[in-house]
Amino acid sequence: MRSAAVFFSFPPAPLSRITPRMAKKNTAQATWGGRFSEGPAALMLQFSESVSFDQRLAPFDIQGSKAHAAMLAATGIISAAERDAILAGLDAILAEIKAGKFVWDTALEDVHMNIEQALKKRVPAAARLHTARSRNDQIAADMRLFFKDAAARIQDSLTALLRVLLDSAAQAQTLYIPGYTHLQRAQPVSVAHHLLAYIEMFGRDHRRFADFAGHVNWCPLGSGAIAGTTLPIDREFVAKALGFTDAKGRPQLTPNSMDAVADRDIFIEFTSACALCGTHFSRVAEDLILWSSAEFGYAVMPDAFTTGSSLMPQKKNPDSLELLRGKSARLQGNLSTLLVLVKGLPLTYNRDLQEDKPPVFDSLDTTLLCLNVLRETLRGMKLNHARCAAAVSDPLLLATDLADYLVRRGVPFREAHHAVGSVVALAEKENVPLNKLTLAQVRRVSEHFGEDWAGVFDLETAMRSRERTGMPGPKQVASQIARWRKKLN
Repeated sequence: MRSAAVFFSFPPAPLSRITPRMAKKNTAQATWGGRFSEGPAALMLQFSESVSFDQRLAPFDIQGSKAHAAMLAATGIISAAERDAILAGLDAILAEIKAGKFVWDTALEDVHMNIEQALKKRVPAAARLHTARSRNDQIAADMRLFFKDAAARIQDSLTALLRVLLDSAAQAQTLYIPGYTHLQRAQPVSVAHHLLAYIEMFGRDHRRFADFAGHVNWCPLGSGAIAGTTLPIDREFVAKALGFTDAKGRPQLTPNSMDAVADRDIFIEFTSACALCGTHFSRVAEDLILWSSAEFGYAVMPDAFTTGSSLMPQKKNPDSLELLRGKSARLQGNLSTLLVLVKGLPLTYNRDLQEDKPPVFDSLDTTLLCLNVLRETLRGMKLNHARCAAAVSDPLLLATDLADYLVRRGVPFREAHHAVGSVVALAEKENVPLNKLTLAQVRRVSEHFGEDWAGVFDLETAMRSRERTGMPGPKQVASQIARWRKKLN
């Protein structure tokens, strides 16, 4: 599994670098105020600004603007000299932003207008940059670039987690524990097989984000506000410049201008993928919480990812795992927010959609943080071999194998199931382990029990009997580990 992450991460500007410049009376908003006699009220500016959170899109916004400027020059709408001046100005602004020196102005509403106004102060030709473009298709492009990068970053974190899980599985191939259904002991499995189940879950997440990256790989620039433009733009040029291409390098363009600016499917799909990934690390966390309890004792969590009690000095609480469960709910909430946000909106753009970004940004940040915490918790986890061995020695775990023994001796499965159930009840009545009943006792239940009946309870034999695809037999487990090794290299 490989992903080509393009990291554009830098910390958002602190509040001291976001300067609210209140609109003066009778002064129209600089970017759209031609038909207004006065600018927005200070309260409206506070209510409607988005730059406090969408400033993190600055690298993608500048990337899109550079491609747009290059296209405008290629089509003769601006000159080569104007293009070069715009590109140099954008590079300088990006350097300031990364250095934390750029001053964001809430009066300019969003990341786009902040960058455009800063550029116009430096480069006169910047007044022509917004030609044949709307903030509607601009933000659509910004977010698609953001999503491609976000998906790659999550894939990288998932790959790192999968490697830790795989290393742990490789070291636990001969360590067995009870598997559970209904949180009751069911049948024996190796710890490796249990960890491989998590690997399958997170492997699906990895593929899901890879598929998602393909879904967003369509360029919306050129859609304008709703109906494109009458100017002679080259959408294919921009798509190629921004990497919105298929495997053969052919540009991929959104086919409908209205859908391009109104669609939020990819927002919902991204938060859905994060929420589903969240359910997986929450389920892993719940298993590990149980394993680390005194009642189970299968594992000891690392000190670095546990905490103590302010009252009870003996406590070692699995806080990292409990927070993973809690943050999973947060990811599900982000998905719900977006579903409710868009369900009643008419085409095309509506200002409600400004609220689509905080849930997305939070889902990315939370998912990455949780994956990293889970990875390091698992890396530091120590398994208690003695407690695992004691738990898996329970002969009741092989009761199903005893039913299979009778089936191989010609007993219909339902009849065999009933007979073994009766034998289990007899063992409970006699207060002895299932495998300590005498041959005479079990033959009173079914004459099909032979002298070799107790051989069923040999754990190693039982595990070697499970060598078909997907089962926890030692050869199967080794094969699955090898398969994942190959995938992750």
